[in-house]
Amino acid sequence: MIYDVVVIGAGPAGMAAAIAAHDEGARVLILDRNNEPGGILPQCIHAGFGARRFKQDLPGPLYAYHFLNEIRKREIELWLESFVMDISPSRRVTVLSPKGYYEIEARSIVLAMGCRERTRSQINIPGTHPAGVYTAGTVQRMINRENWMPGKRFIILGSGDIGMIMARRITIEGGEVLRVVEALPYLTGLRRNYVQCLQDFGIPLFLRHTITRIDGYERVERVEITPLDENFCPIKDKSEWVDCDTLLLSVGLIPENELSRRLGIVLDPVTGGPVVDQFSQTSVYGIFAAGNVVHIYDLVDDVSDHGELAGRFAARFAKNLALWSEPSLSIGWNFPLRSVVPQKILLSKTTEEPLSFFLRVHTPWESSVTLSLRGEDSLFFQKKLPYVRPAEMISVSLDPSLVQTWKNHPPSRLFWEITYDS
Repeated sequence: MIYDVVVIGAGPAGMAAAIAAHDEGARVLILDRNNEPGGILPQCIHAGFGARRFKQDLPGPLYAYHFLNEIRKREIELWLESFVMDISPSRRVTVLSPKGYYEIEARSIVLAMGCRERTRSQINIPGTHPAGVYTAGTVQRMINRENWMPGKRFIILGSGDIGMIMARRITIEGGEVLRVVEALPYLTGLRRNYVQCLQDFGIPLFLRHTITRIDGYERVERVEITPLDENFCPIKDKSEWVDCDTLLLSVGLIPENELSRRLGIVLDPVTGGPVVDQFSQTSVYGIFAAGNVVHIYDLVDDVSDHGELAGRFAARFAKNLALWSEPSLSIGWNFPLRSVVPQKILLSKTTEEPLSFFLRVHTPWESSVTLSLRGEDSLFFQKKLPYVRPAEMISVSLDPSLVQTWKNHPPSRLFWEITYDS
């Protein structure tokens, strides 16, 4: 079987990519290992999705339905319960599905596998290993999809968005969230979720604290909560044991990139996702990536937009309507910026697509700053921001004519920087 575009993952990025590729005239196949499309959206029953794209405040399942409905209208092939076992550099996809074992030839591929949560073993919490330790997303599925409350008295480690949203959800369902504990001196989730999910429900947040031990035999019985000094070292003489029966971990998300590693795709050590250009193409020719598999987004609308971009150019690549060769220009950044996507600009192809950049900072700054894109002696972009926070991604759209400028006069260095306004 030969397809113009094979999309791996049927979450918001994958579905958006498939729709965009189909609308470019490509024959598209979507593969997903789950038994339903939508990725994480079907278990996100809270509102807050689609404000920009649909001009509505939607729950996750309804947001996913809008895309699924468009896929059905276009009769795009969607294989569920289909596990991608391997991808070759020549874009041959090996799939194990209820239909059987297949090798599918793809003219281009969009990786849209999403992300996963960090677990206890990845953050090395000492203690016993009883039942009752879950990631926040696991508990979200238990409560919202399986109608099962996994505990009564909860401690949540980490102030990520899923953890704060689940603190509210658990409280609504009759559980007790004793406290949310965060090792950093600032939130790692959005401020609105702190207000709506913790403050509005009277759930205390302890910054600069972490869990240093879990105790319990068959079930979690208590956890040790310890404040941290400025060097993130535990202040053991101020530790406190808190009785609980369930510990939720909301300690960060990781792009799902086992397939990317197997392909030899260059990964960004900061984001954990592929290094991509402005068309979402990875370092492996003809393979594109979109959504949370590239880096973790704040908003699902941005995930969908990225999927559309990747799908559109994957289809054009498959139809040989574009040149995808070097040279390219690497994008750098200075502290306090932490990451920038895309990490390079392909100079051999210009389009009318805006140049979209997504940036994150290391630490919050609650006063005004200036964001700039510079060459050695040139200023290409500058904007003042009222504040910057690690949990809130900075998005910037630039005039695509800049690519032609850089093509004609390539700067030896192109970098983003933030300066603090006095």
